[in-house]
Amino acid sequence: MITHPRTEELTEAVARWVDSIRPQLGPREAFLARVAANVLGVVGRELTLGPAAQAAATDRLIVLLDHGGGYAELNSELCQRLREGTMDATTPGLLAALKANVLDQLAIDQPNYRHE
Repeated sequence: MITHPRTEELTEAVARWVDSIRPQLGPREAFLARVAANVLGVVGRELTLGPAAQAAATDRLIVLLDHGGGYAELNSELCQRLREGTMDATTPGLLAALKANVLDQLAIDQPNYRHE
């Protein structure tokens, strides 16, 4: 069987390489290299953490909205209900679900963010 690096391994390897050449670059290029390495980190975390985060968010939305569906459909419905005012901060479970969703997304986008 032929094995190959997983996508998240490839993004991590490229990010490490970009970081390794950064000290040799001029200030602007070094900054852009740092941005590129950070983007690759986000992509890698999205690949490894994203599916579980989306599944957990979907489960929370199913409970909150009291019916099944896919993440995009449920999230769209939640947004619509918030815009209409049929759900707000007093809706039982809403703030807890939103906080959990945001913390899962922060673990992907900004893993060093201190939320305590």
